[in-house]
Amino acid sequence: MLLMGGDRIDEAVAHAAKVLRGVAGRDWSVPAGGLDWTCLKTAEHIAGDFVAYAGQLTGRPADAYVPFGTVLDEGTGPDGAIRVIEATGRILAAVVRTTPRGVRAYHPYPCGSADAAGFAAMGVAEVLLHTYDIARALDADAEPPAALCEAVLAHLFPHVSPAPSGGTPWTTLLWATGRGTLPGRPRLTRWRWHNAASLPAGPLALRQVTPAAAADLAAGGTGGLDWVDGSPFEGTRTAAEMVMKAYAAGVYRPEWGMYALVRTADELALGGMGFHGPPDDNGCVEVGYDLVEGARGHGYASQALRSLSQWALAQPEVTSLLAVVDPANVASQAVATRAGFTRLPDRAPHLAYGLSRA
Repeated sequence: MLLMGGDRIDEAVAHAAKVLRGVAGRDWSVPAGGLDWTCLKTAEHIAGDFVAYAGQLTGRPADAYVPFGTVLDEGTGPDGAIRVIEATGRILAAVVRTTPRGVRAYHPYPCGSADAAGFAAMGVAEVLLHTYDIARALDADAEPPAALCEAVLAHLFPHVSPAPSGGTPWTTLLWATGRGTLPGRPRLTRWRWHNAASLPAGPLALRQVTPAAAADLAAGGTGGLDWVDGSPFEGTRTAAEMVMKAYAAGVYRPEWGMYALVRTADELALGGMGFHGPPDDNGCVEVGYDLVEGARGHGYASQALRSLSQWALAQPEVTSLLAVVDPANVASQAVATRAGFTRLPDRAPHLAYGLSRA
């Protein structure tokens, strides 16, 4: 399972502590591999990231970092630094476990905020990668369990194929963060990770479904969500399978993927909505949607489709949206109409509805 939470943080911290204790007797005043910081300063940075991410989730600022920092006491050596990494990692794990669903806090990449799973994933990434930086300088191996790397990739690097030719999850993560090479791919000198977006839609939020959540949905799970009827409608699971296929092929673009419809009053998931892929050469993007039976008849799908359509048509590469509906699905036809779509020539055996930029 690729979902992120406190257990993943604990696993990553345990791995880091084991690696770092194996080199605690060496000289930590040397620069960490690929960085300007010393190994000791890099350890301090790991702890600082843990506390900063915990502070974001508890302070919940919307537009800035909580203004504080974390430093090691003067004279702290490698053994003490490792204990601080363990302690601060457990702080972040505890905060992630107790953060209510729906809470988001400021983080700049790429949508201006992240949820608890996002901060957990960033914490795991920070400790795995900077442990590698320290170990590299001290001539030690720091390869973490493959499942941890797969989970980080599925949360923070959805635009990167998880299994490129000649690569492993670990070498792919190193490549994606400018630390390594992969056959047939240029080395990266600039990179950013990707936190899942949340788009407002009246009483709902459209929560971007990561490949990690899509994998869980496709396998019969909940995708880390609480559903009105206990589980999603079958169409949501089919859409999740489409996300996974695109992700595996390295052609997935998160903003043009799948979103969960979540009622913000109680954080219950009501359905799925999203795109069948990025816009085509003519700027047209196809949308699809469904609701669990217990959420139908309240106008939720129309509200969400209006909001998603407004967002899509504001993107420069989009000129129109297309919804293809089964002739027998009168409810879906009504959703499209209420969201402002109009009938287009049929795409036998289906009906077609479209919405264009004004």
